[in-house]
Amino acid sequence: MHPEMIGLFVPLGFFAMVAVIFVGRPYFKAMQTKIENEAKQPRIPSEVMNRLERIEQAVDAIAVEVERISEGQRFTTKLLSEVRAGALSAGSAQQSDARGT
Repeated sequence: MHPEMIGLFVPLGFFAMVAVIFVGRPYFKAMQTKIENEAKQPRIPSEVMNRLERIEQAVDAIAVEVERISEGQRFTTKLLSEVRAGALSAGSAQQSDARGT
């Protein structure tokens, strides 16, 4: 190559690199932002979303039923404790009557 050609390529190469830097850097920055945003919000197929919604509804229904059962159990326990307390107080009253006579 002739020295004149080398003298021509250096400034052309410099300006080409400046252009690539000014255009390429924002482009790659935008691509990076786009990729990061997609990674934060993964795409879930609608089939899977429908299945998850059905599972959520089933879990909610089970929770309501468990709450209903536990409320019934609390009520039954309360009744049994009242019956036992009444029986004990009646039994002690009968024993005191039997001792008194």
